[in-house]
Amino acid sequence: MNKQLVHTPEGVRDIYGDEKERKMEVEKLLIERIHSYGYRDIQTPTFEFFDVFSKEVGTTPSKELYKFFDKEGNTLVLRPDFTPSIARCAAKYFMEDDVPIRFCYQGNTFTNTSNLQGKLKETTQMGAELIGDASIQADAEMIAMTIEALYHAGLNDFQVSVGNLEYFKGICAQAGLDEETELTLRELISGKNYFGAEDLLLNKNVNEKDREALLKTNDLFGSIDALDEAEKLVDNERSRNAIERLKKVYEVLCAYGVEKYVSFDLTMLSKYNYYTGIIFKGYTYGVGDAIVKGGRYDTLLGRFGKNAPAIGFMIEVDELLLAMERQNVVIECPKKRTQLYYNENNFKEKLKEAKILRADGKNVELLPKLP
Repeated sequence: MNKQLVHTPEGVRDIYGDEKERKMEVEKLLIERIHSYGYRDIQTPTFEFFDVFSKEVGTTPSKELYKFFDKEGNTLVLRPDFTPSIARCAAKYFMEDDVPIRFCYQGNTFTNTSNLQGKLKETTQMGAELIGDASIQADAEMIAMTIEALYHAGLNDFQVSVGNLEYFKGICAQAGLDEETELTLRELISGKNYFGAEDLLLNKNVNEKDREALLKTNDLFGSIDALDEAEKLVDNERSRNAIERLKKVYEVLCAYGVEKYVSFDLTMLSKYNYYTGIIFKGYTYGVGDAIVKGGRYDTLLGRFGKNAPAIGFMIEVDELLLAMERQNVVIECPKKRTQLYYNENNFKEKLKEAKILRADGKNVELLPKLP
């Protein structure tokens, strides 16, 4: 037999038994809390036309997409994330509604990257999207719902860090940086490459005041007090409005009673360039990357022909489960299996017993009794 046939390719894995049951239980708890906010399930295709995830949309780089062709020669891709798919779907079917639309989803995404560092190429994501609401209350709802969902699933020790891309963009605009330079600078700053960022700004002849404001974003994280420090560094209206919005969002989060899980980080950026304003990530110990990623994407639906503000988030379910395991969080799986053993003489009797138990909601496994 070909040994390769019983192994999975690099970056994917089988999940079964107790681990699969724990995963299903955590997914159930997460979606329970999201549903409690009035979000309704949506299912989009596993693969889409390439243009849904193109560079212009601002999603995953082309080289990290799984691409293939249909029989008509169209380029298709396995979805690397859900948000562009849901934006496309909403633009096609739901934009005649005059009230905000609330969607939630769960499923697998696929990223064809060679830089795995222990990460999977196929991962399970769960999340929500709120379309048609540009308000501060919508921003706060999304962050509060994220916190409540994680807590409801059994995670206690975590932090949701909140930023606003408009703060950084305001300084970049004031400094006269073009889009390509801004994206490069975002990558350097989000990677904490202070010296690389400084060299870039010096080469672009950015004046000292704007250069200092951009480089000092590295230090702008922590409690609500970090926002006051950030405000002192800028005098452009765009950046000041970004800080004011964060402060107002924090007031609403206090009304939700979740402020102890919230911090601020104005260096926070994203590989998804469709994000436009408020952005947030959830962190916990035991894993190296964020377990939650979200933000506002007010221009994305316009790429599909319908302009509408929107905000959303996604939870990396596999990373969340790994963190919970490493934190020794017990995930109770309520439905245990009952094992009934039979022999040739009592099979019908045991089958009748199994049927009664199954009708009562029990999980029953019929097993032949060994001699």
